Amino acid sequence: MGYSISLFFFFFCASPLFIFCSHAVTSPLESIETLSFEEGYTQIFGDSNLMLLRDGKTVHITLDENTGAGFASQDLYFHGFFSASIKLPSDYAAGVVVAFYMSNGDTYEKTHDELDFEFLGNVRGKEWRMQTNVYGNGSTSVGREERYDFWFDPTEDFHQYSILWSHDRIIFYIDNTPIREIVRTEAMGGAFPSKPMSLYATIWDGSTWATLGGRYKVNYKYAPYVAEFADLVLHGCSVNPMDHSSACEGAETARYDSITMSPDQRAAMMAIRKKEMTYSYCYDRERYPIPLPECDTGREVGRFFGADGSKLGDRRHRHGRASRQRRTASRIDAAI
Repeated sequence: MGYSISLFFFFFCASPLFIFCSHAVTSPLESIETLSFEEGYTQIFGDSNLMLLRDGKTVHITLDENTGAGFASQDLYFHGFFSASIKLPSDYAAGVVVAFYMSNGDTYEKTHDELDFEFLGNVRGKEWRMQTNVYGNGSTSVGREERYDFWFDPTEDFHQYSILWSHDRIIFYIDNTPIREIVRTEAMGGAFPSKPMSLYATIWDGSTWATLGGRYKVNYKYAPYVAEFADLVLHGCSVNPMDHSSACEGAETARYDSITMSPDQRAAMMAIRKKEMTYSYCYDRERYPIPLPECDTGREVGRFFGADGSKLGDRRHRHGRASRQRRTASRIDAAI
């Protein structure tokens, strides 16, 4: 089934948030084929808590009192465009964590890289929250977390979450709209992910930290919690897992390197970040008295953030060490 990937911002002009409007821009990745589960993925834990529907085009992963579930790409990739449409569990979901991320922790235990979308459940009547994170070269003590409120209900319908990873930049997208960009700089050094990674999707119990620092736990009387994945895209430079060589060179890698943001896209991204971002490591003076080298706070409205990096008036959105906790939980679940 063909899947149109247009990396341009798309807004409904009637919405008070979306103050910019633009025509579609042709993308180097204009048409990408989605994959069935069997074509590109393998289950990593959860046994019967992973279910395939629509001939493997849709994947349900479930958290219950016994275990969570997860799957991963069959191949390692070095740069590319990676995407899935995701529908999150509804109702009471405090402590539930759904993750869509790239990592090479299994291959590089002490020097791993990681790119994360993490979705954090909440009590009934409160919205899910979203976190993005970047790790490079094993720098787990240096988190680059950002948290956001959703401007839609992620439990009512599928929404597309995508990661572009090229030699020079990383862009996180929601419904083809960029929400975060990390540009490689000399000062970042190895903190910019630079080794082949696999793509993962997991659901697990993050009761110890995910909702108000662990105040609200997963309540299994509302289980099972089901996260739905569809429109699976693995469009990248696959590598040989033995020697990490790749036949993806030249024009293919140039396709990813050529994708940047137009002025309209950047304006749209900044509008979302101004309204919906509730925590940024770049404003967290308690953790980083000297901002990390890639932080350019002059481009955003830093006066709205407190010394702990939280948006003023929104201190409930404290950051978490999500990726380290997620890997530990996955290993525990896999052993059950």
